Amino acid sequence: MTGRIALNDQTEWLETDGLGGFASGTTSGLRTRRYHALLLTATTPPTGRMVLVNGLDAWVQAPSSESPAAASAPEFLTRQRYQSGIVAPEQGATLESFTNDPWPTWVYRLAGGGKVEQELFVANGSPVVALRWRVVGKRLPLVLSVRPFLSGRDSHATHQENSAFRFEAEVSGQKVVWQSYEGVPSVTALSNASYLPDPQWYRGFLYTEERARGLDAVEDLAAPGVFSWNLAEGDAVLLLAAGDAIRGERVAATLFAKLRRGERARRARFASPLERAADAYVVRRGDGKTIVAGYPWFTDWGRDTFISLRGLCLATGRLGEARSILLEWAGLVSAGMLPNRFVDQGDTPEYNTADASLWYIIAVHDYLAAMNARGFRVAAARDQRELGRAVEAILAGHVRGARYRIRVADDGLLEEGEPGVQLTWMDAKVGDWVVTPRVGKPVEIQALWLNALRIAELFTPAYRAVYERGMATFAQRFWNEDGGYLYDVVDVDHEAGRADAAFRPNQIFAVGGLPYPLIEGAQARRIVDEVERVLWTPMGLRTLAPGSPGYQPTYQGDMRSRDGAYHQGTVWPWLLGPFVDAWVRVRGDTIEARQEARRRFLTPLLEHLSQAGLGHVSEIADAEPPHTPRGCPFQAWSVAEALRLDLQILAESRPAASSQSLTASVP
Repeated sequence: MTGRIALNDQTEWLETDGLGGFASGTTSGLRTRRYHALLLTATTPPTGRMVLVNGLDAWVQAPSSESPAAASAPEFLTRQRYQSGIVAPEQGATLESFTNDPWPTWVYRLAGGGKVEQELFVANGSPVVALRWRVVGKRLPLVLSVRPFLSGRDSHATHQENSAFRFEAEVSGQKVVWQSYEGVPSVTALSNASYLPDPQWYRGFLYTEERARGLDAVEDLAAPGVFSWNLAEGDAVLLLAAGDAIRGERVAATLFAKLRRGERARRARFASPLERAADAYVVRRGDGKTIVAGYPWFTDWGRDTFISLRGLCLATGRLGEARSILLEWAGLVSAGMLPNRFVDQGDTPEYNTADASLWYIIAVHDYLAAMNARGFRVAAARDQRELGRAVEAILAGHVRGARYRIRVADDGLLEEGEPGVQLTWMDAKVGDWVVTPRVGKPVEIQALWLNALRIAELFTPAYRAVYERGMATFAQRFWNEDGGYLYDVVDVDHEAGRADAAFRPNQIFAVGGLPYPLIEGAQARRIVDEVERVLWTPMGLRTLAPGSPGYQPTYQGDMRSRDGAYHQGTVWPWLLGPFVDAWVRVRGDTIEARQEARRRFLTPLLEHLSQAGLGHVSEIADAEPPHTPRGCPFQAWSVAEALRLDLQILAESRPAASSQSLTASVP
């Protein structure tokens, strides 16, 4: 990670559990989102997310030898923001430093000159968050008190004071168990502290990021009691777990030390901070794996999964997990389509994209190529049968005709779309308003479709004629000679001959980002140069050329304002992957071109790793300088494409994995 970490409300940390749950917050310690929590668990991994422990108050006092009542005034390590706008307490310990390596750790300087360190990590594979406080340097006679704030709500909701919350706890040894509501996972606290029940409601917490988004921003939280430690006697340890995750454990310090050793060793195995960030998105679904699209509010989405898999898993050599993900999704093909997301607690697939299934075929190709490049021909051949069945089912469904008028036209191109639905990755919709409908034959859908047809030759020769017809049509129909670039959509709204000349980044997929370019030579160079001139920013590509009708320079305001700007200029970092791939291709894919691209494009993006979601890349950014990061601060495909650039596209040496060698070695 480059750059100094700012101690403010805008820089955020994230700890994930590999199941879809997580802990998150800001470096300042103030919670600014409804999603900021210590214990947020996925009840049906990776979905069904619930916030169980939202946060805590922590303070230290110098004890009195005479009586507890004579102890010094509390010096708070934490602060809270309330609806009135007050941040309380006004004064407390000074936050001196923060590091995110290997996990979030704060150092507080006390008024008397002493220092207290707080560290926090989430154990991979279990819904458990571990916290430790210790005096830095000479031990001081300090009593630490911690009051957890509980809710037991859906992660997208807010919580209000009510009479149904159960404050009572089951206390046994070092263990305290709360069951906030019927049907909500219990919370187990394991600590080396004393626990004093003190049931209270804390009212009117204010989340400024939610307020800025025009969403519910105020909530009440339940505070059942207080944990206390004498720091002069040793470190304070507190573990918080959902359900039965640590029910059998008895000694807090022993479990903390075990989890800490395991997590430190696990994280040390990642080759770089960006690869460690990638690990956060690969999570469990059923008996297999999937990819969370982003934190804190996304779960696993089909399109995002297949785009992200190439960087998160293939570029980093996590081929076993890539296999698990592809096989997990292979059985979900329906009428030629794969779902884009799951509803009803993550069980019901929703089929509503024109590209998720095509991205799946791209991911299958790249997975088999990676297996072949590493010499795993037997494993690749074994997997090919099941993956091939999914690929053929997708293509057959598109030839027959899928939902939403997704079907092959007579010219070999793929048409899609009906009024009121949004099927491409530019999918913003507010009520009945589809912001970028793109009905007809969008340019990147054709790039994906024609790549999928060519990849199909690995499995069957049945689609060669459709591929050749589509390629010829694409060359004739999409080139805008007057502008020197590609139309964004042809046959708009299924009206023959009508073209959308909006200058958007989608055209870059005809040159880069996919296994097979549709356009090469002088035309390809003109496209790439114009995209760089008009759309490139240090954070990625703009989604619409400045000055175009509907162009939005910033992404702010309520949901309608934000969704109206989502693909109308707003920058998307993930698009840097296909753009740089195209940029290098049109320059001969030389070592010199890769080195120049790394300096010009990847290095500026990596500066962002210390600016918003620490160690990660944001979902989007404003279209105009300073290109403020917006949207989801931890986004899978943004991280994935940065990794794919770093480890594959811009690598100075890399193994060749051509389609010819793949075809020859996978019977």
